[in-house]
Amino acid sequence: MPHETLPFDTREDAGRQLAARLMSHRGRDVVVLALPRGGVPVAAEIARALDAPLELLFVRKIGLPWQPELAYAAVVDGNPPEVVINDEVARIDPMSSTELASAKQREVAEIERRRETYMHGRLPLDVTGREVILVDDGLATGTTAKAALMALRRRAPSTLILAVPVAPEDTVIEIRSLVDAVVCLAMPDPFVAIGMHYRDFHQLDDEEVLEIMSSVG
Repeated sequence: MPHETLPFDTREDAGRQLAARLMSHRGRDVVVLALPRGGVPVAAEIARALDAPLELLFVRKIGLPWQPELAYAAVVDGNPPEVVINDEVARIDPMSSTELASAKQREVAEIERRRETYMHGRLPLDVTGREVILVDDGLATGTTAKAALMALRRRAPSTLILAVPVAPEDTVIEIRSLVDAVVCLAMPDPFVAIGMHYRDFHQLDDEEVLEIMSSVG
């Protein structure tokens, strides 16, 4: 794909462009939450621009035991962690309570491992009554973001905003009912894959995430 057709050079570039659209939130009681790993460099630029704290929100998909790639539910980090069921899948192909409990336990253990790696076991910030901006590097189906937003809404933020550089229009329309606002810079048609809209879409490793988190303070 030619360079000219790509709207973003890097995730940091996308984050700076999103930050410019969110400057009205500077000076308010805002928490910027990133979905790791790809959302971290995007969110870091927003947090710096808004002079807001940067936190990570860990979400783990629970796939059907017989079809692991199909999201039956998701576990969202919190105190306690919350399970968000994909009602459409559950109606067609329900898991037993035992299967779901076992899967939740496994994914919560992985969330705790990742939290220890990135946050040294520190519990998530309380977002009650605060403005929350949830950030990722893009959406495709939006399944993970939807679970995260549904769980965050239950924690009673004053305002809930989703900020992403790129997503298909139908996903953005679907997700609007879960938030107070969506900020999305590009909704290409046709939408192929998130990475097609970046010049540099390398996979981040743990060390890069830790370096970015330590640079925002």
